Amino acid sequence: MAEDTRQDKRASFSAITEHNTNGMARTSALASSKSGASKKLVIKNFKDRPKLAENYTEDTWLKLRDAVSAIQNSTSIKYNLEELYQAVENLCSYKVSPTLYKQLRQVCEDHVQAQIKQFREESLDNLSFLKRMNRCWQDHCRQTIMIRSIFLFLDRTYVLQNSLLPSIWDTGLELFRTHIVSDGAVQKRTVDGILEQIELERNGETVDRSLIRSLLGMLSDLQVYKDSFEERFLTETNRLYAAEGQRLTQERDVPEYLHHVAHRLEEENDRIMSYLDQSTQKPLISCVEKQLLGEHITAMLQKGLGILLDGNRATELALLYQLFSKVKGGLPTLLQFWRDYIKSFGGEIVCTPEKDKDMVQDLLDFKDKMDNVAQSCFTRNEGYINAMKEAFETFINKRPNKPAELIAKYVDSKLRAGNKEATEEELERILDKIMIIFRFIHGKDVFEAFYKKDLAKRLLVGKSASVDAEKSMLSKLKHECGAAFTSKLEGMFKDMELSKDIMIQFKQYIQNQSEPSNIELTVNILTMGYWPSYIPMEVHLPPEMVKLQEVFKLFYLGKHSGRKLQWQPTLGHAVLKAEFKEGKKELQVSLFQTLVLLMFNEGEEFSMEEIRTATGIEEEELRRTLQSLACGKARVLNKNPRGKDVEDGDRFNFNSDFKHKLFRIKINQIQMKETVEEQVSTTERVFQDRQYQIDAAVVRIMKMRKTLSHNLLVSELYNQLKFPVKPGDLKKRIESLIDRDYMERDKETPNQYHYVA
Repeated sequence: MAEDTRQDKRASFSAITEHNTNGMARTSALASSKSGASKKLVIKNFKDRPKLAENYTEDTWLKLRDAVSAIQNSTSIKYNLEELYQAVENLCSYKVSPTLYKQLRQVCEDHVQAQIKQFREESLDNLSFLKRMNRCWQDHCRQTIMIRSIFLFLDRTYVLQNSLLPSIWDTGLELFRTHIVSDGAVQKRTVDGILEQIELERNGETVDRSLIRSLLGMLSDLQVYKDSFEERFLTETNRLYAAEGQRLTQERDVPEYLHHVAHRLEEENDRIMSYLDQSTQKPLISCVEKQLLGEHITAMLQKGLGILLDGNRATELALLYQLFSKVKGGLPTLLQFWRDYIKSFGGEIVCTPEKDKDMVQDLLDFKDKMDNVAQSCFTRNEGYINAMKEAFETFINKRPNKPAELIAKYVDSKLRAGNKEATEEELERILDKIMIIFRFIHGKDVFEAFYKKDLAKRLLVGKSASVDAEKSMLSKLKHECGAAFTSKLEGMFKDMELSKDIMIQFKQYIQNQSEPSNIELTVNILTMGYWPSYIPMEVHLPPEMVKLQEVFKLFYLGKHSGRKLQWQPTLGHAVLKAEFKEGKKELQVSLFQTLVLLMFNEGEEFSMEEIRTATGIEEEELRRTLQSLACGKARVLNKNPRGKDVEDGDRFNFNSDFKHKLFRIKINQIQMKETVEEQVSTTERVFQDRQYQIDAAVVRIMKMRKTLSHNLLVSELYNQLKFPVKPGDLKKRIESLIDRDYMERDKETPNQYHYVA
């Protein structure tokens, strides 16, 4: 032992033993601060173990039993709780634990068995029965907790060391389960009562949720929840919602029914949060979804999807998608109906000739609407977006060529000067939307033909709203279909730019001429391969115009030898100066209108036949021209007799009384409006081009393969051709090539072809 040299600060300890009245010994240490001598601390065992007094065990148990009875009967306990706890500890220390445990269990069992009598009364209604059961359970739990607090030492020593023995709390649960809840009549009545309360709540009545929560907690604690309650509860739920689903799908419309289902699911989730066990959540919600949704998917969609989409009811559509995502097969079925709806609605837009006027705008609006549904209601589900694209592609090609033609005309209406509907940004947005519709079209060559014809008119008559918008549309088409698709369209723009440069040079050339003309001539040089083909028409031009044409021809061919110029009077237009009684005016007219009006410088009145002979204009074209001058809004000619249509015997004279608020008047050019014949000729030209493309593709494939069966050749052609074609048309082209000796049939196998070099 180490000693401290500072003796005055050293402490010594001595052991003092005190004896308690109960025979137990407690040892304590007292510290003395005497300086000087050092003493060692020695602790010795009892020589003999203290003995319990006679009858101690019996007397103590009687005290404990009285305390347990007092707790069970809710009366005051005679003894101090600490004293009772100490008594249990003393008994356990002297190996009396097994007997004590058995005695305690027996007392508790006797008490629980006695409780069953109160539940045998038949006069009790279900709610009173549940309240009595709940009170009994609450009392039992409170009593068990108090008894356990007294016998805690027993619970934590003897019971803990014997794994086969249930704790005092578990014993209490076991006794309650065995003698009360497992009783057939009691259990049935308890579960019946709980189910009745839940059904009342489902029917909109207010119930005591805390009572239900407590009783279900009891079943859960007693581990009979699943067997005694959950199975019956789910069966009843299934029955209730099956009947409700059948009834309400008939009675209510789909939007109302969807909100009802959402409300029911919300209620059931609230029940789980409030009083049902968490383990019930999955089967319960699954049961509600199956009976209210899963069993009625097709019926609901047949009855209401069209109504929701027609009415653009985004809230209900989002709810429909959300609910259907919860049930098996819900989303795939919804997808199928959504696809069918688009095909049906879109097919009606495309295949109804009466709606042709608004077809493209209707398609754009419909696409916007469906995009919005897919984005906001169907959570941008990729499968739904792809189904929508597929449906659009299907219905838009149900009617070949017409949608392509009308889209081209719609673009023309937007790019034409005078379209004040949109700013540049809005126009760009419209063009982007049109390109989305354009992508779905199979016959893009039809679009190209009509677009090219309309573009030619815009460029030649100077009716294009914006060069930037034209170039933007061209770049979109190039990006979508490739450079080959737009090469001719780009060539048209180049021609217009080159024509401007040529006209600057021509004006300088005219100024250097000895006889300057009083007519200002502007010529557009069009490369024949780029522009639509126009039918040449021979008309009788005034000598001044013919002379000026010859001057230009001499100038142009002098710069570009080897080229041939062909004049197109159908595309010409002019500005005429006219004198009326009201004063001088300028008339903006077509070349044909010009030729007719110039005749009235030579005479007062002419018949239609005289005008036709003098001008050389084709009869139908002349009728339209005279109609525009004598029957339109700006009537610079008088027709005799009056009428809307021009007949053979009609005579015309100059209307010197003509009045108009404007100085420059544009007289509608009837010839610039597309006629039915023009439409037919454009479509026929497309078909002719297609035949050439089919022929070229067949020869190209056969040249490479040398020998090929009919089916393989047709398959290859479908891969190469970029427009829709029928097998019958392909067969005709193959027959034509065989007749022209580009290929031949195999002599033994007629279905086999050989290339003829």
